[in-house]
Amino acid sequence: MRGTFFARNPTVATYRDILDQLTTAVVVVDAASDRSFRISYLNQSAQSLFGRSDTRTLGIPLARLIHDDHATPAVLQDVLDTGQPFTKREVPLYVVDGLVRVNYSISPLSETELLVEFERLDRFIRIDRDERHVTLQETVRKLARGLAHEIKNPLGGLRGAAQLLDRQLVDDEQREYTSVIISEADRLRNLVDRIMGPNGEVSFEPVNVHHVIERVVKLLDAESPAEVKFERSYDPSLPQVEADFERLVQATLNVLGNATLALKDTPDPCIRLETRVVRQFTIGPNRHRLVANVDFIDNGPGVPADIADRIFYPMISGRAEGSGLGLAITQTIIAQHNGLIECESEPGRTVFSFYLPISQPRPSATANGAVPVSASRGVGAPIEAQSHGQ
Repeated sequence: MRGTFFARNPTVATYRDILDQLTTAVVVVDAASDRSFRISYLNQSAQSLFGRSDTRTLGIPLARLIHDDHATPAVLQDVLDTGQPFTKREVPLYVVDGLVRVNYSISPLSETELLVEFERLDRFIRIDRDERHVTLQETVRKLARGLAHEIKNPLGGLRGAAQLLDRQLVDDEQREYTSVIISEADRLRNLVDRIMGPNGEVSFEPVNVHHVIERVVKLLDAESPAEVKFERSYDPSLPQVEADFERLVQATLNVLGNATLALKDTPDPCIRLETRVVRQFTIGPNRHRLVANVDFIDNGPGVPADIADRIFYPMISGRAEGSGLGLAITQTIIAQHNGLIECESEPGRTVFSFYLPISQPRPSATANGAVPVSASRGVGAPIEAQSHGQ
């Protein structure tokens, strides 16, 4: 049953590698045996879309895979008999990621075989959304740099004047005031530095994502043991990713730290940690053959609706005591890895997702277009009191 069309056509077989590089999900079905239109081939994008390997999928009827009334054996047979392809648009399908909408087309491939092509609509929506976010983030970055320049210059003069005045004073009580001026000037300068972004080059090396997650879980358990239950669903086949271990720990710590704080009033608080490999995944303008997907899923109250679209921007916080920097920092770190962070939230279920390329593009190792925000604390330092959305 495996790839009958390719087996009978050596020339076409040479294109299997090309098909596996397509973002379009391609499925070949065979009606030769019992007219049940069983699957004889699916490319890597189709395996990723449906969450099934070829070994689990080859030989099953197409109807069991897509559950669509427009793709019944009678309809498929009509395509074979007439040679007329057809296309269905905005069809809801239940796949590995839940309910998605796709356009799909079915066309004859041979006397007994059909070619089925699926295009996920949410992929185009996400790419468009990412491009808009990049544009807005670039604007915010330029604004932040301009403001930082305007703020740090007078701060430097203010601090210098306070130091000179401090040397002139002999009354310790008066010198307390100059000490306050100097310390507050330093605090504001550090805040501006945090908004500007992490300094230094990202150091890429092979990193086990599971080791990163477990290190963060240990840090959180040390701060508040047994308050939150952690469930794990790790993919043992997930390869190492090219990443900066310490920065990835910081990004993970920001997300899980926020989640644990958001769960403080939730009965039976739980965070589920899931990993898997995603094939042929597009991040911005780039398509990656393999991507590591990490999901952090909690059962808390969710991200406040009024900031849901802005939670990755600096100074946006869902808590009065929050600085609004944690998720902006995380987004910057993920962007430095040429990756993507997404959030889906509703009361009782919030999912933050990392998508990290297994291999970094060459020669550049740093992504552009992120909101430049630096880490607010060292790895393992106390977690800032912030909820989802900072």
